[in-house]
Order: sequence, then C-alpha cells, then structure tokens
Amino acid sequence: MSKVRLKVLGLSCSQTQSGAYALILAEENGNRRIPIVIGGFEAQAIAIGLERLHPPRPLTHDLFINFAKTFGITITEVNIYHLEEGIFYSELVCMTNGSYMKIDARTSDAVALAIRCNCPIYTTEQIIDKAGIVFNAVDETAKQPEAQKAEAEAEPQPSATGTDKYEKLSVKELKKLLSKSISNEDYEEASHIRDEIQRREGKE
Repeated sequence: MSKVRLKVLGLSCSQTQSGAYALILAEENGNRRIPIVIGGFEAQAIAIGLERLHPPRPLTHDLFINFAKTFGITITEVNIYHLEEGIFYSELVCMTNGSYMKIDARTSDAVALAIRCNCPIYTTEQIIDKAGIVFNAVDETAKQPEAQKAEAEAEPQPSATGTDKYEKLSVKELKKLLSKSISNEDYEEASHIRDEIQRREGKE
C-alpha cells in the first residue's frame, strides 16, 4: 500500500464547536489537505511544538520524548493508517535495540510527538482520497471589486442551523460552497460539505 507523506500546515479555530480546532495536514508533493478536528489542549500541544517553545517544566509530550530517549527508543515515523466514521487512527513506529515496534496513538498525540522528534508523518492513498480536500490556489488580488461583489451575491448560503443545513442546496451549489470554504481556509466547514457531497453522490 503506497504511503503519502504529510506536513503540518497549521491550526485553525473551529467555526462550529466552541473550544475545538482543526489540525490541517497537507500532502508534501500535492495539493490535497486533510482537516482533523481536535480539542483545545491537543491544539496547544501541537502549537507549542510548531513554535519550538520550551516551557520551564516538561509537558506531557516532552516527557514522553525524554523518556524514550533515556531508554534508547527512537520514533522513526508516524502513520495515519485508518479512517472510520470520521475518526483517524494512528500509530508510532519506534525502534529500540535494532527492532521495530508499533504503538497505537491518538492522531493529535502522534502529530505532537512527530513535531518534537522531527520524524515524518504518513498516511495512505486510500485515506487521503477519502478525506482529502483539493486546494487550488487562486490569486484573489486579481479580482476587481465588482467581480468580488457579484461572486458574493451569487454564492449559495446554507441555512444557519441544523444537521441538514445543506439540504436545500444542489450538489453543484455545494461544490461552489466547498471551493469558497477552501479559499477562506475554513477546512472544518469544507470537510462537512465534502462529506455531504460524497453522501449524495453515493446514493446516485
């Protein structure tokens, strides 16, 4: 099974869940991105690692890395190997005494550790095909104000509340809304729209 290397693109605040964040992973040699909703504490641990901050006392993930180093354990890579009902499953691939072993881990913890030990993060083509959102860079500065206004007026708007907030929109309108969410880097919303499009197309 071919592996796709990912990089941590960043974190964004959740637009629908208070205190939640979206962890954005992007394929290293492509334009697909995977948004993963995580909690505030998990986001903080990842952010501290990304910023290379050094708290006066070791936090949980720093303690794990120190513990592993002390006993000669090296984390060689992180694999996001399974996706089921919106939940990503990950594992740490570790080496000790010349032998490899795999340790089950939450994806947020696995990413936080990967950042700290500078090891690669991988997923499968199957997962990124299923959960990935294609990002197409657009030069928004080239648009004239009139064009921007016309585009905004033509943009379909979902109803404000409810789990079926997209039910009145056609697939064509949903795809247009998906493009706008990606352009605005609202990956959490984009993932919901993507799931709705896949649900409808699966019934056809």
